[in-house]
Order: sequence, then C-alpha cells, then structure tokens
Amino acid sequence: MSSFKLASAQRRATLLHAAARVSKNVTSILDPDELLGRTVDIICDEFGFYYAGVFLLDEPGQWAVLRAGRGAAGAAMVTEGHKLAVGGNSMVGAATGRREARIALDVGEEAVFFKNPHLPETRSEMALPLAVGDEVIGALTVQSTEEAAFTQEDISTLQTMADQLAIAIKNSRLHRLNQRLLRQAERRARLLAAANKVGRQTASILDLDELLPMAVDIICDSYGFYYAGVFLLDARGQWAVLHAGHGKTGQAMIDAGHKLEVGGNSMIGAAIAQRQARIALDVGLEAVRFDNPFLPETRSEMALPLTCRGHVIGAMTVQSIQEAAFSDEDVAALQAMADHLAVAIHNAQLLRDLEQAHAELLRIATYEALATSTTEAIHWIGNKALPITTTVERLQTELAAGQVDAESLREDLGLIGESARLIVDVKEKLIGPALEQYPRSALLADVAQAAAFHVGVPADQLTIEVAPGTPMGVADTTQLARALGNLFKNALEANAEHITVTVAPAADDWHVAISIADDGDGIPADIADKIWAPFVTTKGPGHSGLGLPACLHIISQLEGRITVDSQPGQGATLTVLLPISLDELITPDLSPAPSSILLIDDDDDWAGFVVDALTAAGKRVTRQATADGGADADLILVDEALVAMPVNDVLAALEEAGGVEKTIVVAAAMKVERTTCYLQAGVKDVVSKPYTLSELAALLA
Repeated sequence: MSSFKLASAQRRATLLHAAARVSKNVTSILDPDELLGRTVDIICDEFGFYYAGVFLLDEPGQWAVLRAGRGAAGAAMVTEGHKLAVGGNSMVGAATGRREARIALDVGEEAVFFKNPHLPETRSEMALPLAVGDEVIGALTVQSTEEAAFTQEDISTLQTMADQLAIAIKNSRLHRLNQRLLRQAERRARLLAAANKVGRQTASILDLDELLPMAVDIICDSYGFYYAGVFLLDARGQWAVLHAGHGKTGQAMIDAGHKLEVGGNSMIGAAIAQRQARIALDVGLEAVRFDNPFLPETRSEMALPLTCRGHVIGAMTVQSIQEAAFSDEDVAALQAMADHLAVAIHNAQLLRDLEQAHAELLRIATYEALATSTTEAIHWIGNKALPITTTVERLQTELAAGQVDAESLREDLGLIGESARLIVDVKEKLIGPALEQYPRSALLADVAQAAAFHVGVPADQLTIEVAPGTPMGVADTTQLARALGNLFKNALEANAEHITVTVAPAADDWHVAISIADDGDGIPADIADKIWAPFVTTKGPGHSGLGLPACLHIISQLEGRITVDSQPGQGATLTVLLPISLDELITPDLSPAPSSILLIDDDDDWAGFVVDALTAAGKRVTRQATADGGADADLILVDEALVAMPVNDVLAALEEAGGVEKTIVVAAAMKVERTTCYLQAGVKDVVSKPYTLSELAALLA
C-alpha cells in the first residue's frame, strides 16, 4: 500500500474514532443549551478544529441562527444575534438551502463564503446540514486554520457525526418540550388540588362575613398569590363592590368603599360584563385595567367571574408580583376554584335571606301571640293576685282591732303562699331560668333521652330512633331539655301508653327534626288553634296551660320552630326543627387526657362517641352501666341520665370504693339543685355533657 493511501486510511480511522466519541458524548445530553455549548467544544477538542458552531433554523425557516460557537468568538457572535440567510451567500446558507455538505478549501478563493471578522484565521471550512429524516433543522460549521484541511472523503465521516448531532438536538428539544408539558401538568395538578382545598374549606361556611375573608386568605396561602379579592354585585348590578380583600391592603380598600363599574375600565368590570376570565400578563401594558394605588407591586392579574346557576354574582381577582404569572391553561383550574367559591357564596346568601325571612315571620308571629295572650295573662295574674291583696287587707284590719285568730292566720298565710307560688310558677314555666350556656353542637337524641329521664317517662314506654347520617344540632341543651320535657309531660298527661321519638335530617337539609309522637288522647279540635297561647288547657285547674307556650318560647330563642299534628283520640306528633351543626374544622389533641378512663353510662350513641374518640387517642376506656369495680381508673365519667342504675346509688358505691373524688358527672341538662346534690356527694365536678371532640378534649385536659 502506498504511503498516501496509508495516511488517508489512518486519517479516516482517526476521524471515525473522533466522530464516534463526539456522538457518544452528545447523545447523552438532554438539556438543549448544555448540548449545543458542549457540542462545539467536544468537536473542536476531538478533531483539533480552530472553530465549530451550530446554527438552528428559525420558525419560518428563513434564517439559520447561531445558537452556540466555540470560545470568545462564538460567544460574541451569539450575543450579537449572528444569523445567515438560508440559501444565501454563505457556507451555512448553502448547506441548509441545498441540504448538502459544503467544503471551502481556501476561503479566500471560495465564492460562497461569509467573511467573518470574528474568525480571521479561518483558511478552510466545512458546513454540514443537520437533518432528521426529511427535515433540515440547521447546520454545523467546522473551520480550520490550515488550507485544504478537508477532503470530499471527510464529508461522509463528519456527516455521520452531524446526523447523530441532529438527532441529539431533536431529542433534546423533545425532552425540553416534555419537561415543559410535565411542569404544566404538575402546575395544573397543584392548581386543581388548591381549588379543591378552597372548595372543601369554604363549602361548610354559611356566614358571608366569615366566608369571604377566609376564602381570600386560603386562596393566597394555597396559590402563593400576592393578593386576592372578592367583589359582589350591588342590588342594581351596576357596581362590583369589594367585600373581602387579603391582608391590611384589602381591609383598607374595603374601608374606602372600593368598587368597580361593571363593564368599565377594569379587569373585574370586564370579567363580569363578558362572563369570562380575563388575564393581564403585564398590567403596565394592559388596556382594560384599573390602576390601583393600593397594590403597586402587581405585575400580573387574573379576574374570574363568580357564576352560580347561570347568574353572575360577582368576580374574584388574583394578582401576582411576577410578570406572565398566569397562562390560558391556568384559567380552567382557577375557574374551578372560583365556581366552588361562587356556590359557597350563593348558599351563604340564601341562608342569610332565609334567616331574615324567618326572623320577620317569627317577629310577626310573636306579636300576634302576645296580642292574643296578653289579656288572658293579665286576667289570670290578677285573679291569682287578688286573694293576696284582699287577705292582707283583712289581716291588717283584724290586727288593728286585735281580733287575729291563730288558726285563721295560718289559713290566710297558706292562701297567700299558694297564690304567690302560682305566680312564680308562671314565670318559671314561661321564661325559665336564665340561659346557662351558649348554644352548642349536641346529639339531639341524647338530649331527648335526658329530658324523658328527668320527667319520669318509663323506659318501656319510650322508643328513640335516629336516622342514619343525622348530623348534630345546635342548641342550649339545658333549655332544650326543658322544652322537650314539657312535651313528654303533655304526652303522659294525655294518657299516652307509648312515646316514639324520631331524630332525622329535615327536608331542607339545614335543620334536624325531632318528632315526638304519642298514642294518647290527642288535642281537642276546639282548642287546636289556641294551644300556643298561655293558660289554655283542658286538664283542669291543676294545670297552668303553660307547657307549649314555654316550648315555643325556648325553640324560638334557639332559632328553630315547632309544629303539631293531632287528631282527637289518635294521639299527637310534635316536631321541633333546630339548625344543624357544621363539622369541626380542626381535630383537637386528646393526648393530655388521662390514660385510664371509666365511663358509667348506658350503651347509647353518646357513650359510643366517647369510647371511640378516646380509644383512637390511645387511651384505655371501659364502659359499664353500673358502679361495680373500676375505681382504680384515673378518671371516672358518670352520665346523670343513667337508666340502668340511679346516679345517687352510683355515687354512693364509688364513694365506698374510694373513687368518688375522681368522678365527674356529665349532664345534658344542668340544674342547680341536682348539681348541688352531686357536689355534696363528693364528686370532682359536674359539667355539661361534651358532644364534640373539642368539648371532650377541653373537659379531659
């Protein structure tokens, strides 16, 4: 073999090895910027070239734009935006235009060459098209300081390397696209998760004054926004009025009466008028925007209409300190959150309207009841007070005349005492003691059980049924037990042989219904429309006729209502509706509770609630219906309304066993006389029965 052929074969082998090393290095790089920068360095290092550069076609395919170049010269050209026309008077232009490699053995004599002041030492150049399949994506230029540094035989070797580079560039583009799509999917997932969080945390709030401020705070915390605000339409639908804004800035705008005209020069106004989301990627360039001095750092804004059942009720603004913080893809996720919020606002508005309507009806009914009963009440009290005044006058006359007889005096004092007792009894039954506690969440079936227990309803004459899924109600349990006790008394006095209590959700989903049905005598037809008035009774002079009026008074104070359905001789059903209790937003910590707890109670729902809660908290809980054993527990809870064993007997047994001092009596209905009795028996405390985890945690802490 001649020396020329041997040198040519060795050169070709060297180029092939170098091309293989370049391909191996570049195919593992997925970041486009890193790929191009390292490619030109690797090519120059492996082949010993003076310069290498990578051009990629722009979107229209008219220009080949330099994306990476070797050394300081390459960096300078990239900074200047160096580009060459496809098919133009340059090696790269010819290679991309004709889709073939070009070689200039002496650039000074080559017509198709772009004289480049950044590369004055170039004497030879090869331009290789970068193609994937039928698509040309750019070109690779390699340059040498030697004349005739490249041969036609080099083209196939270096083109193979260029083809591998083109595939690597294509893969890196696809990788970047996939990464961008993945980030978009992750962002969308985060936005949807935050939207669900906003929906969950606001759906259960039915007070607008609580709902709206909490909503904007949750939105800013969940999404990391600079500001969020909620606008609601005024009565005429002309202005969007700010009802809640995040932070001190939001409160300042509310205090200033901030409002925006619907359809006016603002994002909110446009969103409401057009019933669609609006995005301002750069608020300084956005034509439809209200320039707000309260929010000087805002750079991006999105306004979302609040729509419920086809009606726009307002709009929400979310703002960021970053430019282009929102994309069209964000609209769907954020609009889902706005729709959740709109439903919550609509529900809260409906509840407020219902409460106002109910309050007005109650006010009218109260005035009517007062007007009906005032005359009868005055006559009744006057009749009971008359014996007091006449007897006192007679006694004064007899005392003055010295004619007082001891037996006669005893009779007169008895008459005075009885009349005074009746008057006080009227006050107690109509008004009752002062409220002993604020209305709270309660298991209404448990309160009904306690009420029946305290008025003496025999256990075999009582059935209590609770519908599945019935929520707790809101009530002052002491007053409610007094009202339900009056209903149980009426049933017993009407010769009822059995009483059935049913607790279930009301038809309106906002109340819990307590129905008390008996099989007694029923209500006579001639007084059916008068039973709520004081002193109306068919049970003789020993009854004041104040039980039902007292019930009406108590239930009205608890923001509920009561109805009656009765047929003479077929019993009566009285139904009490009370507001439902919303779920607790937090889970309290029960870990401070004593480790060992004895619960003395019947096997009922409340006992199950306590046992389940404490067991879940890792406590040792024992429930039993009597006081046998268990005095070694750290704490003993005793239900006052205990059917299996009289509570006084339980306390006596605990005292004998040495456990009464660590005993707490829990009562659905508190009464001073009973509380005093239990404390005198030596118990640690007497408290209202806890019906929520928070109340239970507070008691046991």
